[in-house]
Amino acid sequence: MDRVPPDADMLFEHAPCGLVVTTEDGSILRSNQTFCDWLGQDQAALLERRFQDLLTIGGRIFHQTHWAPLMRMQGSVAEVKLDLLHRDGNVITMLLNGVRREYASGHCYELALFGTVERDRYEREILAARRRAEEVLTQKTHAETELQQAKAELAAAYKNAERRAAFAEQMVAIASHDLKNPLTAIRMATQLLERSERRDKERRLLSSISNSSERAQRMIADLLDFASVRIGQGIGINRRPVELQMVIEQSVSELRVAFGHARIRHLARSTAQADVDPDRLQQMIGNLVANSVAYGDLAHPITVTCDVADGIAIISVHNHGPCIPESLIPDLFEPMTRASDRSDAVRSVGLGLFIVREITEAHGGDITVTSNLESGTTFTLRLPVATVSE
Repeated sequence: MDRVPPDADMLFEHAPCGLVVTTEDGSILRSNQTFCDWLGQDQAALLERRFQDLLTIGGRIFHQTHWAPLMRMQGSVAEVKLDLLHRDGNVITMLLNGVRREYASGHCYELALFGTVERDRYEREILAARRRAEEVLTQKTHAETELQQAKAELAAAYKNAERRAAFAEQMVAIASHDLKNPLTAIRMATQLLERSERRDKERRLLSSISNSSERAQRMIADLLDFASVRIGQGIGINRRPVELQMVIEQSVSELRVAFGHARIRHLARSTAQADVDPDRLQQMIGNLVANSVAYGDLAHPITVTCDVADGIAIISVHNHGPCIPESLIPDLFEPMTRASDRSDAVRSVGLGLFIVREITEAHGGDITVTSNLESGTTFTLRLPVATVSE
């Protein structure tokens, strides 16, 4: 089947763009129906009118100063943006492509015009998106600047807090150290007064003074050790061969005097010489027993048990009473942490278990705790020791 090509006049009249042919002075020789429809004009009325008469004032100036001279000099223009007037007075923006051709009758300008509604909308969207991107970038830059400033201020505040904390810890260490001497004098004076004959009321007062000074000395010892750890010096230990059970028995005997209202038992399951720091060992047992006195049920005894096997000394302190909440156990050995909110005269500053852990780790050992309503609470120390069995 032969295909009949479209009629040339039909193609011209209904092309998807406006087509206009003018003379060099702009007089319109022909315009297609598409162009006339866009401007709301009649084709016959446009004949013999000048193309520049269809432009806005700004468009006429641009025609006279720019694109008309370009057409004469270079013979063509491309994508020139012009504002044309609709018959009702509205402005219609179009893009113009044009060429200058020479015919026998003279030169003509062949113009093709395209609507820019969609293009303008797209350009406006691009410009709006660009402005938003610039605003976001500005906000981001501002936020980054503020973040850097906040980081710098935080770092400065952190350093300042560190300096203050170090100073406070040093003051605690100095004050605690200086308090040892007057407390020792108080204890010695109390012991001397207790040797002479006293009335019952005086003896009770002296006993109370003695117990209070001993408790204050334990608190000061804990504070000194805590300050030493925080400053970075750690807890020092002085190992030497000792009779393990003898050291523990001596510690328990002293604790029975300090806590006369509690029953404290010592169960020795084996005896051996061990290479440990005996003073630190007594300090650990004292802190664990004091903790049991503070939080345990004193209707039941507190039991200190010791066993040695395979170079490991296993020392446990057990008490009955309320169990430690499961949520507290992970942080129980941190400073200023307690197992309950009870208020007792035997309570320390909340460093006892922390000090026990630090001394245990200084010996290369570890400490664990188990607590439940049925069997009570047990703190267990495991210390690696060089032993010689007897």
